[in-house]
Amino acid sequence: MVSAAAGVPRIGDPAPAFELPNQYGETVRSGDLAGAPAVLVFYPFAFSRVCLGELDELAALQPQFRTAGARLLAVSCDPKYSLRAWAAEQGWDFDLLSDFWPHGAAARSYGVFQEDRGMAARASFIIGVDNTVKEILRSDLDMPRSPGDYVRALADLSSVERS
Repeated sequence: MVSAAAGVPRIGDPAPAFELPNQYGETVRSGDLAGAPAVLVFYPFAFSRVCLGELDELAALQPQFRTAGARLLAVSCDPKYSLRAWAAEQGWDFDLLSDFWPHGAAARSYGVFQEDRGMAARASFIIGVDNTVKEILRSDLDMPRSPGDYVRALADLSSVERS
């Protein structure tokens, strides 16, 4: 279940709803995240070089995610079976969500699905406890997003959520 596509949400907009299986087949619903911040990281494909580097960097930032109380959710259009193999191979302990079927529905609802390529663009949405978009991080397909931008966004999120 995802909300209707309406373009990329703006900062301050409600985060579009989603319901996706993780790499273990467990359903992760946006509604279940209420009351805690989340970082929704769309990436093109599992097992690709740039995506591997990005998710490795995010795995290394897990202490900062925990300090901010934020849940890391990485989303691609790959099937859950591929995501499970990739997470196991890399030793990652965060959720990899499968936007495989209906193909790219969550990416579409966030306005980042590339119809001509059948994949999500490289975009991250920092979502606050009030389920609004607090920040958006984007980069070109062949360029990773900066780990420093995540650290800064998490620090900003923590200071805003505490006030």
